[in-house]
Amino acid sequence: MNIATLPRRAPALPQWRVPSLFASAECFLEREREQLAMWWVVGLGSGIAAWLVLASPNAWAAALCLAVGAAGLSAALGKGRVSRAVAGFALAAALGLVLIWLRSEWVAAPRLERPVIAEFSGRVASTQQLAARGSVRLTLAPEDPALPALVRVNIDGDHAPEGLGEGARVQLKARLMPPMPMPLPGAHDYARDAWFAGFGATGRALGEVAVLEPAGEGGLQSVRERLDRHIRTQLPGAEGAIATALATGDQGALPEEDAEAMRRSGLAHLLSVSGLHIAAAVGAAFLLTLRLLALSERLALRFNLVLVAAGSGALAGVGYTLLTGMQVPTVRSCIAALLVLVGIALGREAISLRLIATGALLVLLIRPEALAGASFQLSFAAVTAIVTLYSLPWFKRYFEKRDDGWALGLGRSLGVMVLTGLVVEIALLPFALYHFHRAGLYGVVANLAAIPLTTFVIMPLEAGALLLDACGLGRPLWAVCGWTLGWLLSLAHGVAGAEGAVALLPAMPRWAFGAMVAGGLWLCLWSSRARLWGLVPLLVGALAAAAAPRPDLLVTGDGRHLAIVGEDGTPFLLRGRAGDFVRDMFGENSGFDGEALELERGQGVQCSRDACLAEFERGGRAWRVLAIRSKERLEWEELTRACRSADIVVAEPRLPRACQPRWLKLDRAALERTGGLTIALGHEPTVATVAERVGQHGWGLQQPTSKKRVYVVDQTASSLPPGSMK
Repeated sequence: MNIATLPRRAPALPQWRVPSLFASAECFLEREREQLAMWWVVGLGSGIAAWLVLASPNAWAAALCLAVGAAGLSAALGKGRVSRAVAGFALAAALGLVLIWLRSEWVAAPRLERPVIAEFSGRVASTQQLAARGSVRLTLAPEDPALPALVRVNIDGDHAPEGLGEGARVQLKARLMPPMPMPLPGAHDYARDAWFAGFGATGRALGEVAVLEPAGEGGLQSVRERLDRHIRTQLPGAEGAIATALATGDQGALPEEDAEAMRRSGLAHLLSVSGLHIAAAVGAAFLLTLRLLALSERLALRFNLVLVAAGSGALAGVGYTLLTGMQVPTVRSCIAALLVLVGIALGREAISLRLIATGALLVLLIRPEALAGASFQLSFAAVTAIVTLYSLPWFKRYFEKRDDGWALGLGRSLGVMVLTGLVVEIALLPFALYHFHRAGLYGVVANLAAIPLTTFVIMPLEAGALLLDACGLGRPLWAVCGWTLGWLLSLAHGVAGAEGAVALLPAMPRWAFGAMVAGGLWLCLWSSRARLWGLVPLLVGALAAAAAPRPDLLVTGDGRHLAIVGEDGTPFLLRGRAGDFVRDMFGENSGFDGEALELERGQGVQCSRDACLAEFERGGRAWRVLAIRSKERLEWEELTRACRSADIVVAEPRLPRACQPRWLKLDRAALERTGGLTIALGHEPTVATVAERVGQHGWGLQQPTSKKRVYVVDQTASSLPPGSMK
């Protein structure tokens, strides 16, 4: 028999090929069918995030086509759970992208293109007392059609006229500027906030403000202002500022040193009226109504007191939200509280991941831009982490309440508090480092004392004092409230001043942050052991964030401020008299927890009245940076000679064409196109710009008509041996 003539059998495919994987996926989704609806909300957020991250309308359109195509292809290939899940996620992503795109076009309003000094009249839309800064912030609707529809102006608080409030008509002279752009890549995008809020300009009043028509006496704004003044009259100083923040949401009266201590200790969330405060107000109203009505046997037998108490709690939550100005975190927390009350009234599980997903869905449908805000991300991350922890089988097994004695009950309660605080701090760590470049490491310990103190002592004392003030008997409660607020401030300062209290990190790559968020969602939203696969992207993103290089040079978009970062992370500032905002910004973006120094104090730096020349080594070679800080015309030959000898030249004004450094020229012409920059001078120098970060979104920088790049890396210069330019 000829073996060659025998028919050959095709090799058997391994059992793990596509059909088997598809069947496994079907089985997995069948087990997790209760969780699938929450992933549609994640898909909605993914579409919103894609629009915010992608740079141009062409990219947005391509992402939209990709999502719709994926949904259509999945629906056409099959009718199983995998196909439906992929199609649902893709359609939700497409909806999110369209929502944020339409929202951006809807709120688009004219903006100033350059600073102007204007004298105009307008209506006051809102006022905010910034007592700690000695000023009042007005949101105005100018009557001059040449100005934007809404502008925000600060005026001197000592010269604020009578009758200044919501609805007043005023006349003033002010220096107005375009909304502040993102100062550095990875810093907060103030221009985006102004875009979605409708502001077209910000500025400061010059001289007196004349009230043409005083504000009316009614309205919630006047109630907030009277309540603010009353509280700070009863409790002067920082204690009164915190009490005002708890009652009205206004943090403007808190001194900066106390606000910084609250941030460093991880207690700043107590100042922002959000979930904790809404829960306290709603819970107090619910329990008080239920207990009082239950005293009547007739009412208890004839009415559903739980339903009545839920209605009372809803009214309290809505009223507190209106009183505190309907800020986005407060509205979001109020929606979540109302959903909890509905669940209680219907006899359903009050707190669940589905409830959290429903709250997020409602917020994103109304305000899709809220996804980019730190408050949205922090609050939903914290609540999701808590609910996930409480739903774990081992947590229920060890920490559920049971009748086993007061000692074990107390120990179990303390264990729940510590474990909950630890999980929340871990969940919030990526968000804090991404948005603020810092995270308080002792926040768990501080919050274990501060949250019960605020919820069960300070807020009830303040509410009782305000009620007793109606009959003039509130002074004793105000005294006790002041003492407890003093203890809270002492705790904040003590924790903030501890060694190693704060961890700082330079700007992390956006993909690393996205990987950590995706891993955390995977870890929380599934219920089976497959959730543990979420640890993979979580760890990859964390390692990438930790390995992100520290920038060596930071330049603001106006060229006025520059910082050279030392090898130990210390930022050396070109202008030693820079304000606290600039100093904090450079410190955060260089990952440095300390005081920034003047550039003259750095090694290898020579400074004159007009310029500074810095020489240092990075990435195995020497660098020479020329920073010009004078606006006056410099001597031609000296300037061009200095430019030729430098690798990088930075200047606020426009430099002549003859100024040609060896690698990078950053003057007004270049910075108008790039915005702020961060430069890492490693073995392969990299430049990150605000223009690349923001792209062609409406609030971005003015786009140049030319597509020419504004910087070109000279490879010959970057390969010069160390010391060749000295």
